[in-house]
Amino acid sequence: MKDYFKYIIIITAVIILSAPTISAQQTEEKFEGNVSFSYKYLLYLPDGYEIDNEKEYPFLLFLHGGGEKGENLNRVKVNGPPKFLENKKDFPFIVVSPQCPGDERWTAYKLNALIEGLVEKYRIDKERIYLTGLSMGGYGTWDLASNYPHWFAAIAPICGGGDVRRVRALKDIPVWTFHGMRDNVIPIERSLELVRALEKIDGNIKFTVYPEANHNSWTKTYNNPELWEWFLKHKRVDTE
Repeated sequence: MKDYFKYIIIITAVIILSAPTISAQQTEEKFEGNVSFSYKYLLYLPDGYEIDNEKEYPFLLFLHGGGEKGENLNRVKVNGPPKFLENKKDFPFIVVSPQCPGDERWTAYKLNALIEGLVEKYRIDKERIYLTGLSMGGYGTWDLASNYPHWFAAIAPICGGGDVRRVRALKDIPVWTFHGMRDNVIPIERSLELVRALEKIDGNIKFTVYPEANHNSWTKTYNNPELWEWFLKHKRVDTE
């Protein structure tokens, strides 16, 4: 059974239409930020979500790569968390995996609007919001976090890149980034330049290089329980 809801944001008004959701499985949902854009996304709610109406959960936003863009949400299940969540009942995060339209790339202000809507809809622990993505989603991870750092307790970009001029915004956010040494799609230098920029300002940066990996450095990363344990060790730091 699949449930659907919509957010419609008009200036400052938020209207929510919702149906009951089922925990510990992925369902298809749709977010409409305004008349100009919308995101379809996969939703995973932890087992027991519907039992305790007061409990808040850590939240993970996953940004897929360029090969999964389009209108068919099943494509998002090819890699990353949506792939293993198909048969997993004990993952402790609320997970949202939006799908980027086929003619776009990840856009920070749209993803920010999505997060704003999600934290209103679900029992998300605002001190434990995490972000990860691969390839195009790795770029999206760096970009979203550097433009809206106030959301995130920790981020994990995989085989991505970004604007070194914006890394100062990430100084107080734990970052664990990953790249394959033999990546011939997005060269490892794209991650290295960001890592070095964060190191220069004493950022909280951790860098894992897979010596034999080509572009696919995400399968090994997402299959490693240490990543999820690392996320849960971190809570958002209010630097304001």
